[in-house]
Amino acid sequence: MNQLLSAPSDGNDELLPIREVSRLTGVNSVTLRAWERRYGLITPTRTEGGHRLYTRADVDTVRSILLWNERGVAVSKVGKVLAGARALDAKVMGPLSVVEGAEERSWQAQIRQAVNEFDEHTLHGIYSQLLSLYPLPVVFEDVLMPIWQDFVLRHDAFGQVSEWLFLDSFLRVRAIQCLKPACEAGEYRVLLAAIPGACRELELWVAALLMASDKTSVSVLAPGQPLEELGLVCGKMKPDALVLFSDQMPSADLTRRLKRVGMGLGCPLLLAGKTAELAQDSLQGSVIGCLGSDAVVMQRRLQQFLAGRLDT
Repeated sequence: MNQLLSAPSDGNDELLPIREVSRLTGVNSVTLRAWERRYGLITPTRTEGGHRLYTRADVDTVRSILLWNERGVAVSKVGKVLAGARALDAKVMGPLSVVEGAEERSWQAQIRQAVNEFDEHTLHGIYSQLLSLYPLPVVFEDVLMPIWQDFVLRHDAFGQVSEWLFLDSFLRVRAIQCLKPACEAGEYRVLLAAIPGACRELELWVAALLMASDKTSVSVLAPGQPLEELGLVCGKMKPDALVLFSDQMPSADLTRRLKRVGMGLGCPLLLAGKTAELAQDSLQGSVIGCLGSDAVVMQRRLQQFLAGRLDT
């Protein structure tokens, strides 16, 4: 059985040629050039001979673009979404982003190797070390979920589906274990459900984990919960709030559907995830509150809604 890996060299100053970026991200060179010329999404440096060189931050940006595409956001609109996310991170997280740069890549490299080898023992050891060093939301939001999201995109080679399933199963078990104590106490009780077809199960459990606090217990409804029956469920479970979660591009009729759901509830209706950021303008003035997608923001806004200190 492998020993826990030591931190690899970070290569923070390494500049990568376009062929290496294509290999790392699965995006061909023609597309990378188009994203640069047409939309300004990435800005590589140039050699004296005019060849493009990319940083690791550029690689992360390419992967973010792919994730937003999968969520239904057109490439032409991704720039605005990325700019908003960076502004929110700078405003909200500040010094709270305790895993950064080389340190983050070091942990992620160890996790990727353990997953590639289907080595649950080593993976559990890395996970335990992370929990001993960093707050739980940081471990999931900054280290683990970006790797999981990358595996979601990589299903084109032999073995990659199995690797993703292995990591997904491991993280689901840990998220549920971490959430269980928070479900047994709390001044407020919140129900969390996925917008049908717009969320994977792990994303829902992690969202619950990021929202829960000493004052708030979060109960997760199974993926596939019909929106039309949420009034029935809430009428019997009597939560202090219902939160709907999605990371997908909001559909054209989402606002109408949410308003219809809200009319049949006896508690506040809130929206969380990337969808909340993208739909916030269309929900202005409605009774539906938006929590955003950042862990710190979601938890803080949820507490404010529950305490009656934040209007929709």
